Amino acid sequence: MKKIVSILVAFTAIFSCTGQKQIPRINSETKNTQILESTFFIDSTTVRRHLYTLASDEMEGRKSGTEGIEKAAKYIESEFKRIGLTTFEGLETYRQTFSFKPRGGQKEITSANILGVLEGKSKKEEYVIISAHYDHLGMEKEGVGDRIYNGANDDASGVAGVLALASYFMKVGNERTIVFAAFTAEEMGLIGSSYFGKGIEASKFVAGINLEMIGKTPGFGANTAWLTGFERSDFGKIIQKNLKGTGYQLFPDPYKKFNLFFRSDNASLARLGVPSHTFSTTPIDVDLDYHQVSDAPETLNMTVITQTIQAVAIGTESIINGKDTPTRVVLKSTE
Repeated sequence: MKKIVSILVAFTAIFSCTGQKQIPRINSETKNTQILESTFFIDSTTVRRHLYTLASDEMEGRKSGTEGIEKAAKYIESEFKRIGLTTFEGLETYRQTFSFKPRGGQKEITSANILGVLEGKSKKEEYVIISAHYDHLGMEKEGVGDRIYNGANDDASGVAGVLALASYFMKVGNERTIVFAAFTAEEMGLIGSSYFGKGIEASKFVAGINLEMIGKTPGFGANTAWLTGFERSDFGKIIQKNLKGTGYQLFPDPYKKFNLFFRSDNASLARLGVPSHTFSTTPIDVDLDYHQVSDAPETLNMTVITQTIQAVAIGTESIINGKDTPTRVVLKSTE
């Protein structure tokens, strides 16, 4: 027990100190933890700023097609510009704008995916996508009290992770090209990610890293996360290998009855064969704030969010840099 506690303390200290930072990496040949120096780290202050901005009442629940989500889009665009990301193939701006009719709706909605690119070095023709959806449920039309579905955990927490990882990889470098995506209309049926998937050459995408509801302590305990579709590729095993010795653990999705692999934006790319999976920490079976107006920033644990983003950075490093390539996803015809 003491050894485990020591590892956890060391892992937290690595990411909490200031000045010259050290980040654990896994040597795939020796499987021993190495410490490499970095001048950048993922800190809770920046993550908190992203979260509280995107989940503020000013965003009015970020429903696709509303003024609220437009404010969120502008914030994400400004962060992409500040970080120094370039635009995605063929786009003049960070926006991939399109119109659609939601299921059961009569009125056409115009919205946009927000896409930023960090070009790779030695393998720039190979793509990894890091994504989260920035839309949510909007507002109740009438009533008393709180009427805003702020969507802090679902999924401002994930978007905060995308922005933090964009800054991180801009600093530490990447061999494969990374597409950072904030998808719209996930809550309306994965519409934004599906639209994105229709316009890409899927064979170029070697992995999809999707972040969804990473703001609460999972049932496995502190310093853990779970991954949807774990058995559908060896993506999860690669992450587990890279996290060995850090004190952070990744588990397969424990909520099989909810069919979560197909309920987040990773599914849009997985249907194209991309090993695309969703990281989450929330105990979805007992979470009282899911799709409620109570899903506010104050209900989330900033340490859980920050350490999960840090773990994703470490766990995916060998994929980002071309050392590991996950096996493709093959779906049944009935799925």
